[in-house]
Amino acid sequence: MNLQQENIATPIQTKTNESAITKVFWIATFVFLTAIGAQIELPIYPVPFTLQTFFVLLSGVLLGKRGGAISMSIYVFFGTIGLPIFAGGSAGIVKILGPTGGYLLAFPIAAFIVGYLVSFKQSFIWIVFAVTIGSISIFLLGTIQLNYVLYHNWGSSLQAGLFIFSLWDVIKILGVASISSYYFKRIQSSKQ
Repeated sequence: MNLQQENIATPIQTKTNESAITKVFWIATFVFLTAIGAQIELPIYPVPFTLQTFFVLLSGVLLGKRGGAISMSIYVFFGTIGLPIFAGGSAGIVKILGPTGGYLLAFPIAAFIVGYLVSFKQSFIWIVFAVTIGSISIFLLGTIQLNYVLYHNWGSSLQAGLFIFSLWDVIKILGVASISSYYFKRIQSSKQ
């Protein structure tokens, strides 16, 4: 991939004249947005409906694979050391080791995957594909941990940790893809 393609793919992270302060600002912004998204929730046990994953996936698209993974790693780290930024204002290593910890641990991986895939193409359909793969990675790791820590039954784990979120996640995926596609079109038109 040449530098011009990478600049289109991850405009926030890779502008050649962009300062380190600007990169840090955007990474911190996505840490903050993810923390806010975690507080917008429907408290369903054991895995609440939140807007966290919306910002996780969007960070991968707009910050690129490295910036997205870094921002989500910082988010998980801050929550793990005790800042109340996980869903419901929770925090700590107990949350990471608990039933929903797999979802949290998957955030940096998902952001990286999305950023990597979007670096190849920025069409709406491709972004939907990339974000869907990122979302699947969150549910895969989350459901595995949910099963081993809480349910010990794959049927129950899949129902409580994946199937219940299907419609909600389709809405989030389309939202991320719409915002990202619009953003990339604006970037392209400003360069012409």
